Amino acid sequence: MNKSDLIDAMAADAGITKVQAKAALDSFTDNITKTLAKKDGRVSLVGFGSFSTSKRSAREGINPQTKEKIKIAAKTVAKFKPGSELSKAVNGGK
Repeated sequence: MNKSDLIDAMAADAGITKVQAKAALDSFTDNITKTLAKKDGRVSLVGFGSFSTSKRSAREGINPQTKEKIKIAAKTVAKFKPGSELSKAVNGGK
């Protein structure tokens, strides 16, 4: 499912227009992005999952084409941990 498929599904499920569904989805993603950009930002949706950030330290890697060692800079990455209800739905109710 891509973004436009999700907008179509949201509009149908909620009985709203596609424009309204797109605005709602954009608001959702923008607010999660803004929250995660803050120091120690975290978004928890009970049953669905949690969005958080994690720091990756600098490390040494290998360029797969040239086999040369390269330095990979430290950075902050976004993480998602699924909640129990999402995990059960994905695993067939187990």
